[in-house]
Amino acid sequence: MTFVVGLTGAIGSGKSAAAERFAALGAAIVDADVIARELTAPGGAGIAPIRAAFGEEAMAADGALDRAAMRRLVFADAAARARLEAILHPLIRAESEARCRLAAADFPYTVLVVPLLVEAGGYRERVDRICVVDCPEEVCIARAMRRSGLTRTEAAAIMAAQASRSARRAAADDVIDNARGLAELGVQVAALHEKYRQLAQAAQEKRRTP
Repeated sequence: MTFVVGLTGAIGSGKSAAAERFAALGAAIVDADVIARELTAPGGAGIAPIRAAFGEEAMAADGALDRAAMRRLVFADAAARARLEAILHPLIRAESEARCRLAAADFPYTVLVVPLLVEAGGYRERVDRICVVDCPEEVCIARAMRRSGLTRTEAAAIMAAQASRSARRAAADDVIDNARGLAELGVQVAALHEKYRQLAQAAQEKRRTP
């Protein structure tokens, strides 16, 4: 089994930028958001149960999930969010576990990117380390608005539905400070890459010891 680092952070914190740098250094990347998009693409495994739960109004013209409409619904209705999570989370978890297993043969360790890692039960038991990408909330909101075209209200609502900054930091084994730009982010990721590579090697050697 590969050594797995759970990478998480608030919306707009820079999880994707950190994951790209880990990948460039040789880590495998398994991204829960990528899996979620695949599951909710036309013909994806999540489409039929979502249509059954929410109706055709949740679907885009091409048969995919209408992500904007669903985002508006689930952030206004906690029960709707719970229904959607009950459909998608088990599918995402099963697929991410399968991809982590596949990565074990070819990579020194795997970075499992999970935006709601701290909020979702069970992930602590599935990862060897938790790495949090952190920056001030106002910076996260501004980045999310620029990146995704969200209004400030929408970005703030998404952040409010996530774990607090303090809770995320309290759960972390390692913290990447992404308030100072991509160059500094790269320096921190490089240091953590060496750390994780060594930890993964030690864990592998321990498993081989009778």
